[in-house]
Order: sequence, then C-alpha cells, then structure tokens
Amino acid sequence: MTPRLVQGQMLGFDGVAEALPPGVPYANAATVHESSTAELAIGLIIASQRGLDDFVRQAERGQPIARRYPSLADRRVLLLGTGGVGRAIAERLAPFEVELTRVGRTARHDGLGEVRAIADLPRLLPDAEIVILALPLTPETTGLVDDSFLAALPDDALLVNVARGAVVDTEALVRAASGGRLRAALDVTEPEPLPAGHPLLTLPTVIVAPHVGGNSTAMTPRMARLVRTQAERLQAGLAPLHIVSGALA
Repeated sequence: MTPRLVQGQMLGFDGVAEALPPGVPYANAATVHESSTAELAIGLIIASQRGLDDFVRQAERGQPIARRYPSLADRRVLLLGTGGVGRAIAERLAPFEVELTRVGRTARHDGLGEVRAIADLPRLLPDAEIVILALPLTPETTGLVDDSFLAALPDDALLVNVARGAVVDTEALVRAASGGRLRAALDVTEPEPLPAGHPLLTLPTVIVAPHVGGNSTAMTPRMARLVRTQAERLQAGLAPLHIVSGALA
C-alpha cells in the first residue's frame, strides 16, 4: 500500500524527491528546528564577534589576553533566507540593535518588513559586516557563496552558515579565510563532516559546529507533537501540514 505521508525529521528537503516513489507526499519538520537553529546562529555570531573561541584557546595555553573585539550591536547584518529559520533569526536579532537587511528570492514586504531580492546581492554585499545563510539548498543556491561573493564583502566580515554546506564553495571560503581577511562560523560544511586536518578546522578565524542547529532538547518533544498532529489530521480526513514534495494520495 502506498504510504499516505512520509514525515521527515529535518527542515531541508534536498534530494528527498529522488529517494521516494513518484507521488508519495513528503512533509518536512517545520516548527521543530527553527528556534534551536536560530539560537545557534546567534550563538555563533556572538562567539565569533566577541572572541569566545579565542578565549578558550588562550585559557588552554594559560595565556588569557584582554583585547577589544567587535560588538554585535550596530553591525550591518545581511540575512539570506526568509523561511522559518530566517524569520526566527530575524526575530532574535531584534534586541541586539543591529541594522538588518533580509534577502529572499524576490523583493517584497512581509510581516517583518522589507525583503530585498537575491539579485540585489552585488549591491548589498560590500556593506555587510555579517552575512547569515538560512536559505534552502536548491540548484539556484548551490555554490552561491563563491569567490566573487566573498570578494565583495568588506575586510573582517563574518559569514555564518546554518543552511546547507553546499550553499558555500568550500575552497573559495578557505581561500578567503586563510589570509585572515574574512571570518566564518559554520554549522554545516561541504563535505560533511570535514576530513581531519581540513583547513577550516584549524583556521583561527573559523568556528565549525558539527551540524547541531536543530539538535537541542526542544527537538524530541516538538517532533512528537508534529507527528501526533499529522496523524490526527490524516485520521480526520484532513490534509497533512508542511508538504514539500509529492502529491497527496
């Protein structure tokens, strides 16, 4: 019997359609990971901006050094992605007094204000001190962050990736970060995990987390709540939520 629904435990759905029989509906885990992923994005930004990774390394050497690090307040932040994670990040950035510009596929206004088009990036990147990637992996976004993207950023800009590793050209990022011109804070990489000794794991300007954006104590109860909701809707003859691939039976 053809399943009425395949319920995923992740937000992304790249590669799902190819793995399922034709016509089988697939729902992603919207409402499960957004808050935790946004928390990690903010944490990565603060860790990099305020030098928390440097303090850990210095403490291990027994050589703490007091120096002035850049604030998050007053920074010009470019947020790519207006979905659930992007919205959660934008909402959490509000108290930090940043100058936020959001970017989506098309220019528009939504409940949080103006959204610039991704076609505007060449004009937006030179002014961005922090760039956050929170957009889905599609043919259009694969390799979006390449040499020209990174070259357009000002010196000491910070790139934060909580999307998918393949949105970033890894070799281009290594080149940009190796000389210390740019910084990066990554929850996702390409390949994943990075092989031992990879430059991104050793560069002092790069923080790498092991793809744990949604992996917090909030995940299991939220996932259980979503599965229960989906089952109840199916039993009641209602369409399931968050269908991102396939068609309803």
